[in-house]
Amino acid sequence: MQNLIVVTNVLGDLGTNCYTVVNTDTREAVIIDPAANEKFLLDMVKNQNYKLKAILITHAHYDHIGAVNAIKEALPEVKIYVGEKDQPLLKNCAANLSAMFGEPVFIDSDFAVSDGEVISLLGTEIKCLEVPGHTQGSICYYFEENKMVFDGDTLFTGSIGRSDFPTGDGELLIKSIREKLFTLPDDTVVYPGHNSKTTIKREKAGNMFFM
Repeated sequence: MQNLIVVTNVLGDLGTNCYTVVNTDTREAVIIDPAANEKFLLDMVKNQNYKLKAILITHAHYDHIGAVNAIKEALPEVKIYVGEKDQPLLKNCAANLSAMFGEPVFIDSDFAVSDGEVISLLGTEIKCLEVPGHTQGSICYYFEENKMVFDGDTLFTGSIGRSDFPTGDGELLIKSIREKLFTLPDDTVVYPGHNSKTTIKREKAGNMFFM
């Protein structure tokens, strides 16, 4: 098992959790949902001597993608991953909500991943779990060896993501969480897009949407 650390920065107007996962041996890193503050993130990468390999987008809402273009411009070798069904939303400023909340955002991705696809990064395998409901193509990134999953706005501590935005579906969200996340080992740590981390065991036992 690789020695991975998770660096959490809360960024942007909506307090989005931007995660940097780092292999402490190689200094290779990925950033999950670079929400905003691109200068801060680029300075962190430089100052910590991280070798940034990829940006992993859990879903295409503006508050999770605000710094993507600037990072890609500064580090063009960095690859951008997004769920295949959310890929069209990256260029749709109404669907990604950027037109509603601020300056329109249009993003190109390098890879559109599908449910069950495995990405090899940081010396480990990352399984892509499509968990639709918050958006049509929300992807959770599951680091099985390290027992952690980054789930965007799908499952929160004691709650779930909204489903009233374009392509959202509340019933599908509940079903998806039960079938894709609650089948993971109980000790899997859940890193959500907002608020504090939790575990699969805790949410199965106490999340009000599943009681």
